[in-house]
Amino acid sequence: MVERLKGVYLLAIVIAVLAFLYTEFTLNFTFHWVTDGDLGIGLELPANFHLIAPAGFVSWGFYFAAGGDLDAAKKVALSSVAGSVAALIVMALGPEFADNPDFWGVSLVVGLTALAAVLAIAVTDWYFVPAAFGAYASVIFWWFATGLDKWAIDGGGVGNSIEALGDPATAGAGAFGGVLSTPYGWVWFNILITLFIGILMGYLSSTITAAITPAPAEEAAA
Repeated sequence: MVERLKGVYLLAIVIAVLAFLYTEFTLNFTFHWVTDGDLGIGLELPANFHLIAPAGFVSWGFYFAAGGDLDAAKKVALSSVAGSVAALIVMALGPEFADNPDFWGVSLVVGLTALAAVLAIAVTDWYFVPAAFGAYASVIFWWFATGLDKWAIDGGGVGNSIEALGDPATAGAGAFGGVLSTPYGWVWFNILITLFIGILMGYLSSTITAAITPAPAEEAAA
């Protein structure tokens, strides 16, 4: 156990520091810095463009699962784009077949895009299915949290403002009484940008760790 700890403690410390900085940045960005009005509870109304802290950890983890190097970063980035676009198709087309209160249209397009996401393995070695599914799930999850826009009529809200939030007709169906209501196009874009930030955090984790790791004794002597 001690030997294992010797091999990972520097990486763990670097990740811990970066995780603190990442979380502090993304949460402040969303609830304090880039906003559309004061909620009166010490927080502000997130703008349509915001960052989703948990999503970055998804791509950060897949960066290491894919190998933890520059090639892994490229592979996860490509796969994140593919997976998130598949989810965008679900949000755009699913409600065209069946909207609120029926889910079969969404389910149908989920099945079709999942099929395509797996078959895409044959296209290129740069495609990493786990990262694609992680991006896909992140977008769909945030779509649900932000009001299922399009499936629910105006679920993403109408006009992102304190005034709109105060009217049930325009507040949307997002979490916290509409505070998180977001049009589905922004849901896709916000998750994708946050996934890219997570990949950057993964690359910084391994790069910084490599830079501060002492050379083995025999190499130092040479």
